[in-house]
Amino acid sequence: MSTSSPTTGSSAGSPATTNIMLAIFEKKTSSIDLYRPLRNFISLTYSEREAINLEDDLLTLKQLRSDIERVTDPTPSTRRDLFINYFKALCLVETRFPISPDKDHINTLTFLWYDAFKTKQKASQQNIHLEKAAVLFNLGAVYSQIGLSFDRTTVEGRRQASHAFITAAGAFAYLRDNASTKASMGSSTTVDVGLECAGMLERLMLAQAQECVFENTIAKGSTPGVCAKISRQAGLYYEEALAALIVAPLKDHFDKGWISHVQLKAALFYAEACYRYSLELHEKEEIAEEIARLKSGISALTEAKKSSRGAAAQLLDAMTKLEANLNRNLERAMKENDRVYLMRVPSPSSLPPLPAFSMVKPMSMNEVLDASKEKMFASLVPDSSAKALSRYTEMVDNVIRTQAERLQQGSELTRVRLKEMDLPDSILALEGNMTLPTDLKEDVEAVQISGGPAGLEAELQQLRDLKRVNQELLVQTEELLQKEATEDAQFRSQFGTRWTRPQSSTLTKNLLDRLNRFAGNLKQAAESDARIERSVRDNAALMSILDRRPIESALPTLAKPIMSLDATEDAIVGGLKQSLRQLETLGAQRAGLEDMLKEMKRKDDILPKLMTITGSYEDLFRKEISKYDRICEDIAHNIEAQEQLLYQIQAQNEEFSAIFNLEDYKASREKCYKQIQAAIAKYREIKENINEGLKFYVTLQDAITNVKQQCSDFVMTRNIQCREMIDDVQRHMAGLSFQDRKTSVSYDGSYPSVGPPPHQTPRSTALPQTEPPNTPPMPHPQSPYYRPPEQPTMPGYGHPLPPYGTPQQSHPYHAPPAPPAPYPPQHPQQQPLPSHEYGQPAYPGWRGPYYNAHGQQPGSQPRPPYTIPSPYTYPNQGGYYKQ
Repeated sequence: MSTSSPTTGSSAGSPATTNIMLAIFEKKTSSIDLYRPLRNFISLTYSEREAINLEDDLLTLKQLRSDIERVTDPTPSTRRDLFINYFKALCLVETRFPISPDKDHINTLTFLWYDAFKTKQKASQQNIHLEKAAVLFNLGAVYSQIGLSFDRTTVEGRRQASHAFITAAGAFAYLRDNASTKASMGSSTTVDVGLECAGMLERLMLAQAQECVFENTIAKGSTPGVCAKISRQAGLYYEEALAALIVAPLKDHFDKGWISHVQLKAALFYAEACYRYSLELHEKEEIAEEIARLKSGISALTEAKKSSRGAAAQLLDAMTKLEANLNRNLERAMKENDRVYLMRVPSPSSLPPLPAFSMVKPMSMNEVLDASKEKMFASLVPDSSAKALSRYTEMVDNVIRTQAERLQQGSELTRVRLKEMDLPDSILALEGNMTLPTDLKEDVEAVQISGGPAGLEAELQQLRDLKRVNQELLVQTEELLQKEATEDAQFRSQFGTRWTRPQSSTLTKNLLDRLNRFAGNLKQAAESDARIERSVRDNAALMSILDRRPIESALPTLAKPIMSLDATEDAIVGGLKQSLRQLETLGAQRAGLEDMLKEMKRKDDILPKLMTITGSYEDLFRKEISKYDRICEDIAHNIEAQEQLLYQIQAQNEEFSAIFNLEDYKASREKCYKQIQAAIAKYREIKENINEGLKFYVTLQDAITNVKQQCSDFVMTRNIQCREMIDDVQRHMAGLSFQDRKTSVSYDGSYPSVGPPPHQTPRSTALPQTEPPNTPPMPHPQSPYYRPPEQPTMPGYGHPLPPYGTPQQSHPYHAPPAPPAPYPPQHPQQQPLPSHEYGQPAYPGWRGPYYNAHGQQPGSQPRPPYTIPSPYTYPNQGGYYKQ
């Protein structure tokens, strides 16, 4: 291959693609002697001693240039290091040696370089810019050769190649951004170091790096969707390179094989993306789009083959294989669609663009090429020049700061003045594009997400259902105790003094007290529920505005007057809109002017001039700082034009306000804002009260259920004792002898039990002296038949549970202290010790199926979701919640 063409390399790729890639040859140059001109300049400008001191630096620079010319070691990695070191040296030379045709500068140096792609074309310049641009080009070329040198049949080889191509892209991008423009301003130049060519080569290197990533993605078995995105991005990079290649100045500068290669690659990776994407569509059973994507890929390959002259055979073979895969899948998909799906196939032009994802970007070369730490020619920068540069930099900073402040003040003035005139909101309102203030709109959206006023009825129904469930539980519990007390009274009447066990009312006093308190709590809660329902009804009209969707539809409209005398409304509105557009244009200009200031400062480097001037720097400073006069004038004109335009807008807005009665509209709009705010506040208040009520009822349900369980245990124990006492009394009445009784009714309220079998040893019946009177023996060995828990007293009730949390001053559940309970407060009783009178539990499974079978009346089971355990837990709220 000729030196004007790229080098290529290939390895076995995937069945659908190929990794034939391009590398760039270096630019060639002619010999030049840097040593003598630079040494003479040092000797004449500074001193012979300085020249002798810098002899090593001059020789090093001479050797670097000589190695570039003669290519003593063609190894790519060696050439890479050479170009990097030489570029850094050139950066130092540029800041210390004025190389130009000027008679006071170094005017005996002429750098000559040949074009890399048209080797007969050459350029020569008496400045260092062409030299730097050529070195950067060769650095990118060497990195492309390094990328091509790796074994791309392996995962690691492709990864290393991708990294090399990324670095090559970074070198060409650095050339484009930092050297191309300066090199093109010389007396002669070549196309290869121009902006267009550098940009094209950057895209080409990124395309090849992305291609390596794609092949690794295929190798590790990524999903078709991921492969499609990476493939599409590779195709996009090739398309961008192709777009630069087919227009001037590159159109006639590159060999046809280049253009064919890039064009086929672009089509190949587009078709590859269509193929991979269609696989994902097939899995989703989106057959219609799958067919359209496959057709689009086939069409791209067919079109590209028309311009395949000069392309590599391996690349054409890869296209043929991919086309076969596309056609095979297309035939399958069309058959499935005809037989099963019967979906209409969209046209390829109607499809959205294929998704793409870039895995590469140009490597930043700033650190690689940074020469700030290099020591070459360091002594040639005098302190006076450094101080002068610092002073000039302060002058520039002052100009930049002053003008930036003027620009910011202009933008702020515009914002304030427009807000005072209610613009552009009034124009938007006229067009039907009303908007709420951001905070208010967020509050409304939060209300609507939570259900809005329309959803309050469902929450009120939850309150009613929970109250009903609690009332039913309370009635069932009271009926348990009442039934037991009635049976006890009947036996007491039947047997008279022989019925010696304590009355039920003596033992159930604590339980009845708690049930009474629960009833009082429910009564107070019902009053709170009623207040909430009244509040919902009374404020329904106010809160109804929150159900408007979109909420902006509730805002008043700004409309044309019903009657018009001269029909000038449209002209007035049109003039005001035009002025506002002009104001936006001025704002965009200010942003551009600020960017220009920063860019001018970035490019403002007067160090070479400072290092060559003698005497005072003032004239140079005045000349250099005058570069900013033009942009300062543009900023002043912008601010002045804006001020005049604001006066014009103010006059137009006054006319607009008078015709459209803007003041009344603004007043009604503010009134609507306040109504929405009031509705939000009332909704939140009601919502909070309902939530408190729900928490209250759920907590109370748990407490009543706990007490009901205690009552069931008590009733079961009493029933067992009742049967035993009936047997005892009947034996007495029949004149039987009970000499073998082991226990008798004690004065402390214990009950007799069935005697043990004759072979068992009698056990003592004495209870501990600490056991309180009127406490029956416990039938279960683990726990008493009921436990009187500690009861917390909360404000608002004087009872254990508040209806909806702690009452507040304005809370609907706030109520005066409840009247005293029908029974005096109970002093805490000492817990009775476990009794072993019977040697076994009172009944099997007393915590399980027995209670479940008899403790609930038919039809009394609470409806879901009120039968599930409460999600709310309240620690330290008394014995209701002890487990």
